[in-house]
Amino acid sequence: MENLINPYKDFIARLKLLISKHKLLIIITLSNIFTMRLIGNKTHGDLAEIAIAEFINQYMYDFKSLHVGKDLYRAKSKEEDITVTNEITKDKFSVSLKAYGDGPLQLSTDKNTLMYPRLMQEKQEVIDDKNQLREIFSDPAFSSFSDINVLPLIYNEKEKKCNILVFNYDSVKHQTAKIIHSYSGKGRKHPVFIFYDEDERYICEVRYGDAAANALQRGLWTHTRHASPYFDSVTQGWVEYSHNTTLVNLFSRALVSSDTGHRAALSEINKDIEELKKINNI
Repeated sequence: MENLINPYKDFIARLKLLISKHKLLIIITLSNIFTMRLIGNKTHGDLAEIAIAEFINQYMYDFKSLHVGKDLYRAKSKEEDITVTNEITKDKFSVSLKAYGDGPLQLSTDKNTLMYPRLMQEKQEVIDDKNQLREIFSDPAFSSFSDINVLPLIYNEKEKKCNILVFNYDSVKHQTAKIIHSYSGKGRKHPVFIFYDEDERYICEVRYGDAAANALQRGLWTHTRHASPYFDSVTQGWVEYSHNTTLVNLFSRALVSSDTGHRAALSEINKDIEELKKINNI
């Protein structure tokens, strides 16, 4: 019998449940991830992929995760950083990790450049007819709109707090009341299509970008503060994190030590993980 439950949504529900019972585990992991910003402003993004994949493998007993890595980058058919397998149902799906500051968030690069040209076909500044909106969301150009499994790790560095926020695409489809073709905006080089709900609240936007444009000039974007009603917090709100300077020292020493030292350190780390599992009854 075909599984009618969306595998990614089921995974998110299970992750949310795990975090609600064992919040310390995600706080430790997120603190370690954002500590990587002490090494480099973008270092945390790459290491977040490895960290979340390992978090799944260690603490979500009926899920397995694999970090796709950069070697497969050019061969990727979807935007993915890790692949997750449900060991019970055998469902396998890809997940794209985003480690962004609290603010603008890119949900998809729209690498085939389909959404913006489709919206341009309407040839009007304001699209607010319900039938038109329904046709747009049903169009093949928007077929992947709700299939993008993005897991955003959002941080506020000034206040040392973070959140795992999942964008609710289904709600966007139902709540979008109008789409406006806008030519204004701070630092904006190209026009965008902005989606609003019936209360004039910002939801998301499709940015301009042809085949020659880089990934940051196009695609589907939103804003974690302005579109907060359209996010579900997996951590059930903001959690405080702290920098782990010991981890930075561990990295620096590891880079100038041998495999023998790495094996000894790994053995101690594995013991610590097992102790965390024991304490949390996992």
